[in-house]
Amino acid sequence: MSLRKSLISKFPKIKVGITIGDPSGVGPSITLKAVNALKGIADFVVIGDAYLLKGLSGAKIIDLNNVGHNSFVRGKVRAEYGRASMEYLDKAIDLLKKKEIDCLVTAPISKEAINKAGFKYSGHTEYFLRKSKIDEVVMMLLNDIFKFSLVTRHLPLKDVPSALTSGKLFNSILITHKSLVSLFGIKHPSIVICGLNPHASDNGLIGKEENGIIKPVLAELENRYKIHCFGPLSADIAIAQAYKNKYDCVMAMYHDQALIPLKLSQATSGVNITLGLPFIRTSPLHGTAFDIAQHQRLINPGSMMAAIKLAIKCTLTQKKA
Repeated sequence: MSLRKSLISKFPKIKVGITIGDPSGVGPSITLKAVNALKGIADFVVIGDAYLLKGLSGAKIIDLNNVGHNSFVRGKVRAEYGRASMEYLDKAIDLLKKKEIDCLVTAPISKEAINKAGFKYSGHTEYFLRKSKIDEVVMMLLNDIFKFSLVTRHLPLKDVPSALTSGKLFNSILITHKSLVSLFGIKHPSIVICGLNPHASDNGLIGKEENGIIKPVLAELENRYKIHCFGPLSADIAIAQAYKNKYDCVMAMYHDQALIPLKLSQATSGVNITLGLPFIRTSPLHGTAFDIAQHQRLINPGSMMAAIKLAIKCTLTQKKA
């Protein structure tokens, strides 16, 4: 049975909210293309500027009309567009609180544009963390081959070792484990932990983080929650074994440890999901792509379609629990 038929036959009324992201980027286009392609598998509520979504069918549009029409240009970083993209998110949060949507899919925003507009966030994840008033969330990046959870996110590489604390690692693994059960329906998840250093430090010869932080955390998780994780393993070994389906999820210590294998394997099926939020939120695994925003034929909605499908699947899994 196809995804479309299985979703419609079992759960026809999942309400999916979608924000169009930075209006000057590819967000409006991938939203339009993805929703038109997936029409019928859910009730779609698209939040943005209606005039950027001409040709959209099978969705309710909430038109905030907050971008000037006459001066609008695609592919530009502007404070006006950054402000608009944050206003879309504020509206989406309101709809989630009112239970008018069941889950949220967010098209890419520009970190530069939102900071020009005065919003001091490094991305969607940090915005939702603050808005939800919770202590910790985890960024999971996945495609049809891998699931990666990140212990640290958008940090300079030189700052990663100091950010890799026992508490941070402990919470990241715990949230990931719970989410693999509740959102993905994996009863007994197998999680492999990447080392921070080459060769996972060779037992302390090439760094201290594996012996000083990672191994004690894994022992504590085993003792307190009976969560058994594998590792820490050298990242190349952990990822290669996950590629062969030995593990359900890989814990990456930093951003590019996950992004490189994801982009090399299946970029168009890539999705970002924020774990630990009081609602399900996904997004495509790419940015605003200002350089191609004016060229419709170059814009591939594959990652946006994957994000929508994942949001629906996780919502269904959560409802069945």
